Amino acid sequence: MRNVLLFCLALIVGTTLSAQTISGTITDSKGEALIGASIQEKGTANGTVSDYDGSYQLNVSSTDATIVISYTGYNSQEIALAGRTNLDVILSEGVNLGEVQVVGSRSYRRSATDSPAPIDVIDVSDIASSLGKTEINDILQYAAPSFNASKQTGSDGADHVVPASLRGLGPDQTLVLINGKRRHQSSLVNVFGTRGRGNSGTDLNAIPAAAIKRIEVLRDGASAQYGSDAIAGVINIVLKDVTDGVSGGLTYGAYSTNVGEGFEEEYGDALFNVDGTNRVLDPDGEDAAWDGQTRRIDLNYGISLGDDGGYANFTAEYLSRERTLRPGFSWRKGYGTPAVDGFNFMVNAAMPLGNNTELYAFGGRSFRDTDAFAFSRSSFADGDNRAVPSIHPDGFTPRITSNIGDASVSAGIRHEMDNGWNVDFNNTYGKNDFHYFIRGTNNASLGSASATEFDAGGHSLAMNTTGLDFSKFYEDVASGFNLAFGLEYRTEDFAIFAGEEGSYATYDQNGVAITNPAVQDPAVDSNGDVLPNGSQGFPGYSPANAVDKGRSNLGAYLDAEINVSEAFLLGGAVRYEKYSDFGETFNYKLGARYKVADPFTLRATVSSGFRAPSLAQLHYNLLFNNIVAGRSLRTLLASNTSTVTRAFGIDELKQETAFNASLGFTLKAGGLTATVDAYSIDVNDRVILTDVFDASSLNVGAEAAQFFANGVDTRTRGLDVVLNYKQFIGGGEESFNVGIAGNFNDLEVKEIKNGDLNEFTFFGPFSQAYLEAAAPPFKVVFLAGYNAAKFDVNVQLTQFSAVELQDFQWVDSPATNKAEADALREVATDTYDAAMSLDLSVGYDITKNLRLTVGGNNILNAYPTPQFDGWTDQGGFNDSVQMGSDGMYLFGRLGIKF
Repeated sequence: MRNVLLFCLALIVGTTLSAQTISGTITDSKGEALIGASIQEKGTANGTVSDYDGSYQLNVSSTDATIVISYTGYNSQEIALAGRTNLDVILSEGVNLGEVQVVGSRSYRRSATDSPAPIDVIDVSDIASSLGKTEINDILQYAAPSFNASKQTGSDGADHVVPASLRGLGPDQTLVLINGKRRHQSSLVNVFGTRGRGNSGTDLNAIPAAAIKRIEVLRDGASAQYGSDAIAGVINIVLKDVTDGVSGGLTYGAYSTNVGEGFEEEYGDALFNVDGTNRVLDPDGEDAAWDGQTRRIDLNYGISLGDDGGYANFTAEYLSRERTLRPGFSWRKGYGTPAVDGFNFMVNAAMPLGNNTELYAFGGRSFRDTDAFAFSRSSFADGDNRAVPSIHPDGFTPRITSNIGDASVSAGIRHEMDNGWNVDFNNTYGKNDFHYFIRGTNNASLGSASATEFDAGGHSLAMNTTGLDFSKFYEDVASGFNLAFGLEYRTEDFAIFAGEEGSYATYDQNGVAITNPAVQDPAVDSNGDVLPNGSQGFPGYSPANAVDKGRSNLGAYLDAEINVSEAFLLGGAVRYEKYSDFGETFNYKLGARYKVADPFTLRATVSSGFRAPSLAQLHYNLLFNNIVAGRSLRTLLASNTSTVTRAFGIDELKQETAFNASLGFTLKAGGLTATVDAYSIDVNDRVILTDVFDASSLNVGAEAAQFFANGVDTRTRGLDVVLNYKQFIGGGEESFNVGIAGNFNDLEVKEIKNGDLNEFTFFGPFSQAYLEAAAPPFKVVFLAGYNAAKFDVNVQLTQFSAVELQDFQWVDSPATNKAEADALREVATDTYDAAMSLDLSVGYDITKNLRLTVGGNNILNAYPTPQFDGWTDQGGFNDSVQMGSDGMYLFGRLGIKF
């Protein structure tokens, strides 16, 4: 690697000149700032996007370069600098084929700044290069005020696909689009010890950050516009369409293992890492000052197709991150975040067919190999019969590894008719495969004949969406009127596939898998206790778990926006959808924006929303061993369609319904911009994963059972605040900016719909705390940056609110009534005090083609408040809250642009 870097340095330094800095603003014909406009140096991959006040700053090869400026709904311009360093550009309205509509509107003439709903426009490439964030979840966690995600540990599949949410709602209540088209979800349903329990979300980390031009985050309900899942909002990922040049980079970083003072005094000899010693060590048993070493290589290349604006843009990204290890107890010696090796590829292309027609396509492939430690098993000599003495005489810590594959392709044709109607016909297909392999384990019922690695099977989700959209802008109606309508047909298929026999089977005393319990006696240990079955760490899926279920739905929408005057905008949308498996829905949305004066605008929306229960929530099922009160409890997670579920009086799943309302304002004064938006979101019949019920009398091969159910009604209220100030100095070649972005959120469980079942067993305080932890009371990000011709420095301070969770004592000794719950709450509440994380980065342009950035995230090495009682749900000294449990991360990045 060092020789490669030296070669690149010699090549680039020998052929480059000093960079020049240009700056300016991008506005429309009315003087309104355009957020997220693209500013590109022609013939290169060098570019940026305009800021919240329309301002931009760009280092170019020389002041003789040509600059290309483009924005959705406006005519693009090419301008030769001709020696200028300040370039203010006014874009005129007009629609260009190939543009992606700004999320939240069906109008090509609508910008993020004049939308009735709040929209964040995020320059992903800038954040990824300046702050060292390597994955989309990490970028959005600190860039979007109401987005929350933290790496999980000890949570089975959720260790590998991080659950994320907007405004504290579920991971599956945020819709994800790519270039305005629906993205498929992950096949994973979060089950064990994680935020978003019972939910399936979209795996944002399967999309390479280097492929992204910008991310638009619509912080408002939009089911009437986009269909199911858009209760909390919409994330639209717009891919790069650069036509010339190469850009990329090499990033290396690592986490400090210094966990601070006090652990030895509090834990004593109970403090462990994976090799059983009482220190933070690397996997080879050596003292390690750093772990979690991260290597990222990304490359983006764009070419022109023909002479009429066609393009093809390619991105490849390789990411390798080693595991981290942090203090844990004897039952959690592998506490830390998992190792990941992944490769992502993405392409975005378009080809004009004459003046009014364009073919377009985009898609990609992602593959990740992940490796996470499960909870540890003690030795048989210590009373744990899950460990085979001849294989693991000292106990063991099994590893849950997985191969996760994502593939997607979207293709369509856009056409502008002679009468002004724009038509877009598209088909998008995507599939997620999630395959488990359990290593360093055993099947105790097989004894010494057990293997130590098992193929545990897995699950997949495929989605195909076909859409036909029409839109037209009428300039002569009032001050402008946009009408849009369309149809969408979607099919989905969810499957669970079985693993090898040893991963799930219970063996008899002759080493034969039990198929007839009436005539086969299970294997027992020397104490006469039945030996646990299946691969320890994660049980394999059996043929009895296997499913292959599909459904379809048809949707139709009508969307209209009218500028009643230059100051007053009204918008509305209605949508009808019919599902093959549960029925039909009808939803609406109304929005308004009024410019009280040039600097001050009011905006408001109201809408209904819905989310169809996912196929995973309807059909997922698994038989596993759960450890409760020190003993192995055979537990059935029953599918919603099973007779066991009906025997407990739990109904078929139906859609979640929602009502959203928001009211806010925007303010622009000089270099200051401010947006403040209050919101209220009522969600009825939220799908949850229940707690565990006694099933010993049902003869289903399990002592306990749990289910998916429409279990709670919630109300979420909050406030989003975004303040920014930017000032150009030194004749426009330098700039200084400061900002504050905050989300204040409160989630209330209005009703628990337990029917005739015990409320505390159905959805007790332990599970309620997980639901509420997805909506922390507040998160505030303070930003400051300075940018000069060849040098910049960025500081980001994130303040996290205090968080309360209920610990594992609720599972070990479940409460069954209010008196028991009140007593348990006194001792089982884990409080994580408010905490702060500080990020710092410094960048320097070595040449016009080569940039070096060094910095650190969480450079004060802050951790959530340690919990020393040993009852954390994830088995370490804290849970995955706030900034996570990895500590300080230092990085360096070498970026290139040609």
